[in-house]
Amino acid sequence: MQSPEASTAATPTQIHLAIAAFADEVVGTLAHLFAYVGALALFAILALAALGQLPSLRDDEPAEKPEWSVADRSQPAFALSRLDSSEKTASYVILRHPEGGRRDVMRWTGEADKPVAELEIYREGGEFDVARPATADLAVHMGLDEATPLEQAGLIDTKFGPVALFRPTGTVEAARACLGYLKRSEEPALQISGFSCQGDTLPARRAAIACTLNRLTLLISGNEPKLAELFAHAELKRRSCAPQGSSDWLLGAANAQLRGAL
Repeated sequence: MQSPEASTAATPTQIHLAIAAFADEVVGTLAHLFAYVGALALFAILALAALGQLPSLRDDEPAEKPEWSVADRSQPAFALSRLDSSEKTASYVILRHPEGGRRDVMRWTGEADKPVAELEIYREGGEFDVARPATADLAVHMGLDEATPLEQAGLIDTKFGPVALFRPTGTVEAARACLGYLKRSEEPALQISGFSCQGDTLPARRAAIACTLNRLTLLISGNEPKLAELFAHAELKRRSCAPQGSSDWLLGAANAQLRGAL
């Protein structure tokens, strides 16, 4: 049997042990709590990281590029001066791109609404791809496959300067095929292109294209003083349309080796 002194002496020890046990429980509980909170934070971080990766995962998929759309409310900026009052008016379509580009397209059709000529004035915007061949769209506009190779078919003289001509490569009908044409301007950033099937001979088709370009006039320039300046200077070199087949419009019909930027 313990003495009262021994019982009294043991009491502080028991209290100390109880406090130590309680402290251990508190520490253990806090450790579990911190571990739980840490796990939740880790899951939250992983979830946010996964959500943050979703856009990049979607970027791996082909993104839809902005498309050209018809601008019904835009006013025509160009016109062709008429040769006579009976001349049929061409259809005029204006296309705009969200990145700033604008295309003014004039088309002429013949029997059964078959396209016989087209003239496009393309004012470049942020969508312009410098790596894309300039003649890629030209082949499509001529009713050919985009991959159809085109060969140079000489130059014609116009009020805008020399203009390069193109025709399908390596075909039996190349001599009688429709002619495409392309003229680029760096300042302002402008491209004049199109095709013509008018005329029964190659010189006649060349003369028809030259006549079309010499009749092209600017109606409104908007906020583009460089565009107005380009057409003002071109008007100083304007000629009247020569008879089809006249060599006055031609610059070396046999010259298919063009140098410099188109």
